[in-house]
Amino acid sequence: MKNLLVVVLILGFGAVTELQAEPVRLTMADAVKMAVEKNLDLRVELYNPAQQEAEYQKSRGIYNPTLNLQASYNDTTSYSASRPSGRYWNNNSQLNAGISQLLPSGATAALGFNNSYLSSDVTSTSSGLSSYWQSSLGVTLNQPLLRNFGREPTELTIDTARLTKEASLEKLSSKLISVVAQVRTEYYKLYSLREELTVRKVSLELARRVLSETQARVKAGVMPAMETLNAEFGVASREKELIDAERAVQDQVDVLVQLLQLQPAQGQDVETVEVPSKGRYEVLEQAEIKRALSNRPELKELKRNLELLELQTRVSGNRTRPDLLLSASAATAGLGDTYPRDLDRLSSGTYPAWGVGLSFSYPLGNQAAENDYRKNRLKLDQSALLIRNQEELIANEVRSAVRAIEANYKQLDVADRGRAFAEERLRAFVRKAEVGLATTKDVLDVENDLATAKNNQIKAQVAYANAITQLWKATGEILAKEQVRMVTLDPDSLYKGMN
Repeated sequence: MKNLLVVVLILGFGAVTELQAEPVRLTMADAVKMAVEKNLDLRVELYNPAQQEAEYQKSRGIYNPTLNLQASYNDTTSYSASRPSGRYWNNNSQLNAGISQLLPSGATAALGFNNSYLSSDVTSTSSGLSSYWQSSLGVTLNQPLLRNFGREPTELTIDTARLTKEASLEKLSSKLISVVAQVRTEYYKLYSLREELTVRKVSLELARRVLSETQARVKAGVMPAMETLNAEFGVASREKELIDAERAVQDQVDVLVQLLQLQPAQGQDVETVEVPSKGRYEVLEQAEIKRALSNRPELKELKRNLELLELQTRVSGNRTRPDLLLSASAATAGLGDTYPRDLDRLSSGTYPAWGVGLSFSYPLGNQAAENDYRKNRLKLDQSALLIRNQEELIANEVRSAVRAIEANYKQLDVADRGRAFAEERLRAFVRKAEVGLATTKDVLDVENDLATAKNNQIKAQVAYANAITQLWKATGEILAKEQVRMVTLDPDSLYKGMN
């Protein structure tokens, strides 16, 4: 019977063990990689530059040539006093084709091939025919010479879309930096909470041992019964702290699972593998500020916006000029009683036609264009101030991060010494309690101080790692430190995938 019980216990233990899946063990590199590939906030932000790519490709459509086809038929009967019947008729059929193209200079060029067939019961005085074909092949050019002249006014929408996309890429980079920094922070927070959970377990185990020893001494009559209540209260307090610590760990696991878009099996735990470094991180404030001003995507985004405003200001300045339009055309014509004869005369070039002209216009006062220009000038000055303000904010952020690293590094030593003192103090009180010079409450209070000192040590270590993370974020070099490149997120591929 006893052997059967042992077998049942072993099989039962094996079944429980089998139900508990192995925990997901994450290195920092694994966590960052998962976040870059799967984080929903990043995936949402990725759509913005993809949409701007669509806008950019759309704006380039201004250079797409336009094909024009036209067909018509007209049948007209009119009154004529000179004809016996009192009326005459004519038919006119047309089939025209043309193609037009915008040029970078702002000019519009067009090539047209026009064909018409005229039939009437009256002989034409100009052609001497009652029915004939008439065709023409020509090219026209309309070129602005003042307002809207040149590539910048012509390609304003293209350059606007390009710069807007570049700004959206900087915003994506900024979001990527924030996510990577958040991953590092939440990763080390889970490490901290697990270490604090271990401290709580050890503290509870010690309190239970103190309770057991106290109960034995009370039973032996060497301690008053009141000491048992103190020990039981200490156990109950630590049980509550342990429950709170377990809940905090599970809550933090959920945060990391959502951040990394993990899909662990039901009941599967997530564990961190890496321990925050305690090594001294050397920093030079001015060098870090210079690096931040060179790397920060928020600053690059503002500079892209400034470049766009400079372009818009130049174009709006151009549009305050008068409108002077040069028009030129050249064509050759044909005419014949049959279509082949018509085309023969057309191709011979015997009947050329050309023309050139200028058209001038200018709104008196021109308030709309001039105020649009002034508005862009004001926005340009405002953007320059925004950049200056952002540079000062970044510099202050870097200085704060540098001070945080120095302060938290010093806290490491303070926390280590505090734990050492708390451990020695607990040993002293245990010895005093053994000879009756300290109460159970004294021992539990000192042990609680030790647990606090251990947690302070853990928090100091994580705070130091977080301070380094914040400096990397402030200088914009966190992606390089974690070996993350923007090519991992490809908005153009997302755009091309939308067929």
